[in-house]
Amino acid sequence: MDNSLIKKAIKKNTMLIALVVVMLFFQALIGLSGKGSLFAPANISNLISQNAYVVVLASGMLLCILTGGNIDLSVGSIVALVGAVAGTLMVNQGANLYLSIMVCLALGTFIGAWQGFWIAYIRIPPFIVTLAGMLLWRGLALIVLNGLTISPFPSNYLTYFTSFIPGAGNAALTYGVTVGIGVVTVGIYVVSQVMGRVVKKKKGYETGSDLMFAFQLLVISAVVLFLFFLLARNKGVPVVLIIIAAIVLVYSYFTSNTVPGRYLYALGGNEKAAKMSGVNTNRMLFFAYANMGFLSAIAALMCVARFNSAAPSAGTNYELDAIASCFIGGASAYGGTGTISGAVIGAIFMGVLNNGMSIMGIDSNWQRAVKGLVLLVAVVFDVVSKNRKKSS
Repeated sequence: MDNSLIKKAIKKNTMLIALVVVMLFFQALIGLSGKGSLFAPANISNLISQNAYVVVLASGMLLCILTGGNIDLSVGSIVALVGAVAGTLMVNQGANLYLSIMVCLALGTFIGAWQGFWIAYIRIPPFIVTLAGMLLWRGLALIVLNGLTISPFPSNYLTYFTSFIPGAGNAALTYGVTVGIGVVTVGIYVVSQVMGRVVKKKKGYETGSDLMFAFQLLVISAVVLFLFFLLARNKGVPVVLIIIAAIVLVYSYFTSNTVPGRYLYALGGNEKAAKMSGVNTNRMLFFAYANMGFLSAIAALMCVARFNSAAPSAGTNYELDAIASCFIGGASAYGGTGTISGAVIGAIFMGVLNNGMSIMGIDSNWQRAVKGLVLLVAVVFDVVSKNRKKSS
């Protein structure tokens, strides 16, 4: 096999390789210390539940970063406010479950649109607007909750975010259904990738080596089947995994296969050139932040279900997790570069770091230090790569 193809494949999948290495590293350390296993079925389910909100927020944050390296510092506070409203409606007021969910989604979208207006049309820097939002929405959350925690949430609400398919009970049924879902998922993935490659070849696009493509399909399919095999040994497929999978698929398709999605990349690449080409840059910038508010509301609904409570401290540092996931996953600090799949890999990477260090009993302060160092390394790698390309 051509060495250049191997180097290209490694460069393209650097973070995925790094994720595998980190997982194996923690598995070895945890195994040697006798503290269990990173790949224990129950731990995998917990890892998914604990990091679902990061995947959702990172998917929205990527769109903001694509517009020119912009970020949203307010998402954690939006999570707290939307969670506070959800708790007030469902628990205190006994409002209709579905009406409450719709109100929460509308509130998150409104907050995102409010911030998007100032950023896109008044041209106040996103850092300032979202920093103000971080303070404003957190303050409103404290006012709504009166500084108190609201719990518990209705059991029928929790079912939508904390249950499993098919759930505990019949072990044979759980195993069969879960593995079956895994096989169907792999089948859909393989067919979609092959069809997409055929279309690209017909249009004359560069597709790379067939051997590397087949190897990539084989590796990813094996990883997915292994994941579902582990889930089958626990309670089945977490419902929240289906939700985040749907979000990832929708936003991956949006950014890769739609005109507005490509406009976001054009906006981040060169806003003046995009505007002269007929792109409504103000509208795209507004959309990115309105969408971020919508996804923050979804993350809030997930979080209150997971904790079964709405607390004033909810969402603390969530914005940092989302931003770090995007940059670790390959998004450029200058905008115009990044993928949803990369952001998801970054989110999983952060989740594995948190989970592995927690199992090892590493102090939370050291955990923050490690995550900060990883983020710095990721951004430095991006900046150095950009400078090398410019110099060459």
